[in-house]
Amino acid sequence: MLRTYADRLPNNGECEMKFRMRLLSSAVLIGALAACGGGNDDDDGDATPSSVSLSLLGRYSSGQFDAAAAEIPAFDADSQRGFVVNAQAGVLDVLDLSDPSMPVRLASIDANAIAAGATVNSVAIANGVIAVAIQAAVKTDPGFVGFYRADDLSAIGSVKVGALPDMLIFTPDGRKVLVANEGEPSDDYQTDPQGSISIVDVSDLADITVRTAGFTAFDADAAALRSAGVRIYGPGASVAQDLEPEYIAVSSDGATAWAVLQENNALARIDIATATVLEIKPLGFKDHGLADNGYGSSNAFDASDEEGGAINIRNWAGVRGLYHPDAIAAYSAGGQTYLVSANEGDARAWGEDNPAYWAGDTSLGFVEEFRVKHLVNATGFDVRAGDDLPPQLRALAAGALLNPVTFGYCGATVGNPGACRDDEQLGRLNVTWTMGFRTDAGGAPVLFDASGVENPAGDRLMYDALYSFGARSFSIRDEDGTLVFDSGDAIERFIASDACLAGADRDIACRDFFNSGHDEGDALDSRSDAKGPEPEGLAIGRIGDKTFLFLGLERMGGVLVYDITDPRAPVRIDYLNTREDWTTEDPGTVLATVGDLGPEGLAFISADDSPTGEPLLMVGNEVSGTTAIYRVERTF
Repeated sequence: MLRTYADRLPNNGECEMKFRMRLLSSAVLIGALAACGGGNDDDDGDATPSSVSLSLLGRYSSGQFDAAAAEIPAFDADSQRGFVVNAQAGVLDVLDLSDPSMPVRLASIDANAIAAGATVNSVAIANGVIAVAIQAAVKTDPGFVGFYRADDLSAIGSVKVGALPDMLIFTPDGRKVLVANEGEPSDDYQTDPQGSISIVDVSDLADITVRTAGFTAFDADAAALRSAGVRIYGPGASVAQDLEPEYIAVSSDGATAWAVLQENNALARIDIATATVLEIKPLGFKDHGLADNGYGSSNAFDASDEEGGAINIRNWAGVRGLYHPDAIAAYSAGGQTYLVSANEGDARAWGEDNPAYWAGDTSLGFVEEFRVKHLVNATGFDVRAGDDLPPQLRALAAGALLNPVTFGYCGATVGNPGACRDDEQLGRLNVTWTMGFRTDAGGAPVLFDASGVENPAGDRLMYDALYSFGARSFSIRDEDGTLVFDSGDAIERFIASDACLAGADRDIACRDFFNSGHDEGDALDSRSDAKGPEPEGLAIGRIGDKTFLFLGLERMGGVLVYDITDPRAPVRIDYLNTREDWTTEDPGTVLATVGDLGPEGLAFISADDSPTGEPLLMVGNEVSGTTAIYRVERTF
């Protein structure tokens, strides 16, 4: 797209005014450009802004509500095309973005040409080559990666990879594609394929080869990994079967990769040259009892969706959040590599739609999620039998207690959880029953009687801690996986504040819809008992000498923007949530005007690559089925 000299100027009023004075003298013009952070290059993409903000530029709507019709986006600069995963249709939608204010669908790439009944899960682009992660019709079967040319959409070829390829990424030089093969079990947990990382060499498109970085070398280390904090807990699973790679980040030199093992709450480090998993590191947990988390905020959160519309962000001693990241990305700062993660949280829930599982057949599934009030009911588990009582939990004991030393603040006493299980306290919070109860040196449960006295003949578990899903935050870690920053309760605090305004025109008070869901209207506080605003997707963009994080909140919606140039001191600088209708019971009935719901994937487009000469952000919204194009407006 041809751009005028004026188009290349930084987008702010002061610079525009100075440009309008260009006829006064060439010296004035040169001075104006320098003052705005520009120069005499054809593009100001390398200029360092003092800040950035988002505004809605354009939107493409698939017309499909809550059907995963717009998930992961990618952009090809040469063809000026956007590519968006439409999982509902099993295709990759191709959008003309030469005018990003009016995206137009040109065509679709159908994965069924590679495998009948296949599902498209992810997309990545480099050097004009599109890589598409394709899940087999039976998700436990090996999947595929298909390759296409971005300019004419012609097929290059495909290769077979591991089961359920869920995400893929090119190395910076575009010569390799890394694929996270999640290897989820079948719904009844009878088939559990191994998780793995496929490394696909595309340096010669006529001879595409695949190597696998697997986890079988760690099978003998199951006990040590569990002791270190890696969650290996699937029924009968080996380490390789239990580990489920979710998302991959790659170092700037293309030598090292890191894969999030989401359900396992762990991080794998991979040597790309040798296709070897070097180590598996636990991510630890977030102590929600800390009023000062050491990173400038508290670890408080709102634990209940039944408070009469009240927002109650507070600390909860004994409650721990499992980070469980979804998206992860790498960037460089001060000559070091840092990893940014969106700490979504995810529970294993298989067989939950099978009545026979809830009737007690442990061979037909595995569900780890349970509300606190059901877990520590003084009368025992059987009051939930046939409803939502996981049979594996019932096989462990007949009931559970809360340690009164830890949970006395909310009413727990010896043998009775008291008010801790009230809906306004911790009762509604979803936690995993697989962690937090007292065990002996061998890992077996220490049993108590119903009165709270330790007794080998007892039938009660004793929970010293409760583990919830996700950390409701984003984190930054160094390349060894050591935490250097966590946003604590800052996201929920911001949404609850007067400073947070939603809508494309920023005229809707966020606090009136705090922790809302993405598929329902008038849902104030509905997600507080689960994972809160649920940070899930992210993208990183470098503009000049600064690095910015764009963080999507899946449930609350919208994109938070942070300056993360200093990884130990990120600064929030903007939030845009283009949802317009928050009260219609079923947003699908007003899909044309509701706005964007459920951001899933994000892609940053640099000024140099952008059709407008300014940075852009693509966001795939899986619930509204829309692909939003945001302008990243720079202030100099």
